Amino acid sequence: MSSSSQKVVLAGGGVLWRRSATGVEVALVHRPRYDDWSLPKGKAEPGELLVATAARELVEETGYEVRMGQRLITVEYRLGSGALKKVAYWSVAATGGEFVANHECDMLRWRSVDDAIGKVSYAADRKVLRTFASNPVDELHTMLLVRHAKAGRRAMFRGDDRDRPLDREGRRQAAALADVLGLFGAHRLHAADRLRCVQTLTPLSEALREVIEVEPALTEEAHSAHPDASFERLLALADHNGPVHAVCSQGKVIPPVLSRWAKRDDVTLPASRNRKGSVCVLTLRGDTLIAVDHIPGPFAD
Repeated sequence: MSSSSQKVVLAGGGVLWRRSATGVEVALVHRPRYDDWSLPKGKAEPGELLVATAARELVEETGYEVRMGQRLITVEYRLGSGALKKVAYWSVAATGGEFVANHECDMLRWRSVDDAIGKVSYAADRKVLRTFASNPVDELHTMLLVRHAKAGRRAMFRGDDRDRPLDREGRRQAAALADVLGLFGAHRLHAADRLRCVQTLTPLSEALREVIEVEPALTEEAHSAHPDASFERLLALADHNGPVHAVCSQGKVIPPVLSRWAKRDDVTLPASRNRKGSVCVLTLRGDTLIAVDHIPGPFAD
């Protein structure tokens, strides 16, 4: 097997959408280099999260401001070189801006999903658009569950564990998480009643000038004593149509709550190790769980 056929090229892209008088429209871009109509996408930079790749490429190729939503599917195909290309796609809301012609794309057209399926040049894009259309996007919203960033070892901390702060690496993670959560438009912030959970969201809180609401029901101890109360609190935060909520909690809360939620709504959870600083992206209709995606924590081991 040749080295080129073993090579994998990672990329990110999205279905950029907006509401119009006639319903939901999606954006297609024309690439003069290939004379095709496609969904915006592009290659990942070294070390870049694919969700960040997708956001960056959509902004660069369309000129629109964006808010990331549900992860859709990953498509694979062979390039002319023989390398395998894997492109992860997200549902992406246009929140402002306008198209600006650039070196990749010289035209953009807004179309209904059905029209877009008929116009795109590639079967892979048609598959992505059909996946996008499988859940009415204007009925969905996002909530972000964050495991707190690194805070050293409990056994090494002298004092009340509720006051254990982030360590140096955890502060780096928290700063990076502000950018990750910002991709999804996180605006309402909630943290379990532990200093390390509050500090994980502090950089985003300062950037947004938004307060962090402390959640006593979402600590490990509270969940162990009253799991129903922890679950009901998250359901209450989920059942809304307003700004995106980001909720930071602990490693013995997030997995059991998500497992219970997924079982209730018949959703398959992604495989993950729930590392510190990682994010679960929940796609919801009211408090009904539709899908869950996992984003590894910044600077994860």
